[in-house]
Amino acid sequence: MIKILNIIGARPQIIKAAAITRTIQTKFKDEIKEVILHTGQHYDQNMSGQFIEELGIPKPDINLNIGSGNHGYQTAEMIKGIEKVLLSEKPNWVLVYGDTNSTLAAAIAASKLHYPIAHIEAGLRSFNKIMPEEINRILCDHCSTLLFTPTQTGLNNLLNEGFKIKDSIKYTIDKPGIFHCGDVMYDNSLFYSEKANINTNVLEENNIIPNNYILATIHRPGNTDKAEYLSDIFSALNEIANLENKEIVLPLHPRTKSKLEQFQLFDKFKILKRIKVIEPVSFLDMIILEKNAAFIITDSGGVQKEAFFFKKKCLVLRKETEWIEIIKNRAGILSTNNKEKILESYSQLHKLLPNFNNLYGDGNAAEFICGKLV
Repeated sequence: MIKILNIIGARPQIIKAAAITRTIQTKFKDEIKEVILHTGQHYDQNMSGQFIEELGIPKPDINLNIGSGNHGYQTAEMIKGIEKVLLSEKPNWVLVYGDTNSTLAAAIAASKLHYPIAHIEAGLRSFNKIMPEEINRILCDHCSTLLFTPTQTGLNNLLNEGFKIKDSIKYTIDKPGIFHCGDVMYDNSLFYSEKANINTNVLEENNIIPNNYILATIHRPGNTDKAEYLSDIFSALNEIANLENKEIVLPLHPRTKSKLEQFQLFDKFKILKRIKVIEPVSFLDMIILEKNAAFIITDSGGVQKEAFFFKKKCLVLRKETEWIEIIKNRAGILSTNNKEKILESYSQLHKLLPNFNNLYGDGNAAEFICGKLV
């Protein structure tokens, strides 16, 4: 039996890890022992603990409780904590997800101690190195032994950076294996969609009428860290709501709430009757909100994909995206944090004729990944 150290830290990673944990429990119980380490990067109960409980995955065996902080401080504290765990647990594999500071810290700590890394969501590129996520994902890819990419574009990105497709009995950090395996989040969306229909009443609790609202999520620093950006985004949301004669439903991320309060914008936008601000929601609640929205406005990479899974057009409040297939298939359109540009992109969104083909695998990505680990 092999041991994997499954490292999570942010809400999206908790959700992605659920697919791996579920697959281990149902199909690899006698072959893989899982140790879950939570860095504590997301420390808000609604953004972390609630998801662990709801998704039915075990509570972390280890929690570093790092919390917030500047990139350098946060990453350094994680490296210190992860290094201690590696030396005590001695795993066969270190499993990491995506592109957060938790991902970067795990990649640095494990590679320095020569523990092999398996990177889920490898190969994604925005080609914008101003984004901290872009630095994190590139560095992690080049420290990994197994790289699992969810899309053909991700595989092409790795090939363009010098990685090679090869069959091997034993992969190493110098001779890594790259695999186009599909997306574990597609696995999850299929698995949890039916459960969400039964186990959530988020629409009723918030007096939301199905198909009569636009779902919006805003949280990225590039959109929240300047007052003029936030003001433009909320003004544009309000105008879109008026044009559509629909509500904007906005689960409010803690970062966005903090910035609205800091810039004294909270009261200004709280009085806009067509913007319904609600508390951060669970993953199952989010599925219901996505499935029943008229369309979606977001700066989240995960929500872009989930919009595609549930055949909803998406206005992406970013200049670039790692999920370029969504744009190429006319299921989404890129924008900025400028009000006029947002409204222009909104107008173009309605003209798109999307192709919601099967971009993200067959729903068995987690099984493929576990099969490569044993």
